Amino acid sequence: MITSRITAFVIAVGFFGVAGLAPAAKEKAAKEKVAGAGTAEYAKGVQLLDAQQYDQAVTEFTKAILANDKQPAFYEGRGFAYLALQRLQEGADDFSKAIELSPKDERAYIGRAQVLLQQKAYQPALADTEKALELKPDDVNATKLRGFAELGLSQWDKAVADFTAVIQKNPDDLLTYDRRALAYRGMKNFDAAIADYTFILSKNPNDEEALTKRGYTYSLMGQYEKAIPDFQAALKLNPQDNDTFQRLQWTQGRLAAQNASPVATTTTAPTATPEKPSLISQIKPLYIVIAVVALLIIAVIVRLITRGKAEETSHIIR
Repeated sequence: MITSRITAFVIAVGFFGVAGLAPAAKEKAAKEKVAGAGTAEYAKGVQLLDAQQYDQAVTEFTKAILANDKQPAFYEGRGFAYLALQRLQEGADDFSKAIELSPKDERAYIGRAQVLLQQKAYQPALADTEKALELKPDDVNATKLRGFAELGLSQWDKAVADFTAVIQKNPDDLLTYDRRALAYRGMKNFDAAIADYTFILSKNPNDEEALTKRGYTYSLMGQYEKAIPDFQAALKLNPQDNDTFQRLQWTQGRLAAQNASPVATTTTAPTATPEKPSLISQIKPLYIVIAVVALLIIAVIVRLITRGKAEETSHIIR
């Protein structure tokens, strides 16, 4: 059967984008225990798979299958070659055939889960990883793939748990830190996400993606002054990254708005022009009383003067 190290290799080149996990062909040949018709073709296919010559590997695995179509390892081998070539449906078919022939081989479930993940069929992928872990509970690759399926299903807390389990076994697996940071971000646990991106950058300060992702996480936290240096560092590494450039501009704008002093908007009320008082409003009640009393006094005096005076008579004879 194909060893778990081949599985790890294909996970790397076919899904995770990291090379260099395949064992040497002679080491593999010593471990494989496939006998009968098609064995030679299968062994050659394994060597070609190790050498990343995937088209030729498909050819040799196909020869092995034509010689013996009852051997699940032949279908597994070709399935992983198809996966590396991104011939996903053909890979899925081969993994399904291997499972049909050997339902308790966890590697075929792991292979099919990778195909399903690339097809964004997260729920079936989760089921395959669960089955693989049922058959082999300590399989790190199955645990990692289950974490990917959980990410796709927005099951953030479960993904964090699986990625943490992988990191405990492989503490230098930087890709798993990156995926766990994404899960933390989904949980809005931004501090934990920053810690994972910072760890990645401590190992590789020129990791452009980690810089961009940490900068974006800082911006989600409203810590624009920390996000800007990360975006600027990423752009130095890749000046053509338009997405990061736009994020930098947006973040700089947010920081400028945050630091802007509020403009005083106090409005001075206009001074009212005093009205010119009318003549009547200027006559005070006291003055009116004095005037009335004065008139009364004058009237009394006139009356006294005229009381004793003889009344003039007319000289006309009647």
